[in-house]
Amino acid sequence: MNTTQATHDAANAAQQKLEELRRSIDNIDAALIYMLAERFRHTQAVGKLKAANEMPPADPAREARQVARLRQLATAAQLDPDFAEKFLAFIIREVIRHHEAFARESR
Repeated sequence: MNTTQATHDAANAAQQKLEELRRSIDNIDAALIYMLAERFRHTQAVGKLKAANEMPPADPAREARQVARLRQLATAAQLDPDFAEKFLAFIIREVIRHHEAFARESR
């Protein structure tokens, strides 16, 4: 096999591996979206329950426990705990926004 053919074969193999990895990433992204949708269905039920019972939209103590728990999970999963905390903070802000809207609607 000449050098040109070897280079071409290596490039093809690399392209195939890249496509395989991207398919896996796409599948994981889809799973994340479905998991987030399921999570938000549950948090919306919590928000409606809180609004109906005049409970505050936010629960800082629970949020702190969740942050600590997710940081531990992230560490165990070899994921940057700071990233996990930022991701959770984004989700919590969105959940609280929904809970506040439910509270306004129930007044």
